[in-house]
Amino acid sequence: MLGMSAVHLAIVIAGIGAFEALRPALETGRLLALGMAAAMAATIGTLLWVTGKRTFGHDRFGAANCVTYLRGSLSCIIALPLAAPATLADPAVGWAVFATGLLALSLDGVDGWLARRDGLSSAFGARFDMEIDAVLALVLALLAWQGGAAGPLVLILGLARYAFLVASWALPWLGAPLPPSLLRKTICVIQLGTLLALHAPILPETLGAVAAIVAAALLAFSFGRDILWLSRRGR
Repeated sequence: MLGMSAVHLAIVIAGIGAFEALRPALETGRLLALGMAAAMAATIGTLLWVTGKRTFGHDRFGAANCVTYLRGSLSCIIALPLAAPATLADPAVGWAVFATGLLALSLDGVDGWLARRDGLSSAFGARFDMEIDAVLALVLALLAWQGGAAGPLVLILGLARYAFLVASWALPWLGAPLPPSLLRKTICVIQLGTLLALHAPILPETLGAVAAIVAAALLAFSFGRDILWLSRRGR
């Protein structure tokens, strides 16, 4: 685990260097990206140390979790422009965010396949994958809002997971496990795909706004459906 954390930080540092070479003004986001990377490494390490086999259940980290970790590293890298929103007007930065985010999104699903292939599926791995999706969505939503690619509505796509998490502290029944759902997974892919598309400089502004509205409506439906199911179970 320590070795993977070191690799994670090395990837983020290399990505920061590449982005800064593209646009020196991005140096202002260095501490933000490194802080995110360090916080991610500390959180994952603490969870594994505290919960151990109760949630992990295996004696090795596995290739699947390494791929999920890589997706987290890429999410930290694309957070760089958050500290310098003006750089988002540069098409080169937009394409760099798009390409990095596309790689992170493309790897989603690979980790699950690897876990099943290696017999290393775990509650930890499923939660790890979900939380990395949430981080990626939040970063892309904030970038789209700050860069003017979409209005404040786009923040729904990035904050929905965290609003649900906060609500579960007040209403514990919201924290109960949900059954697997192909519809939920499909809407998650649409959510991330829409957020990613907003950063492609060739996307017309009007089309991006419409896509964000549709994705937000689908996400609201998905969360509403799950909340209704949990409410019935809770009672």
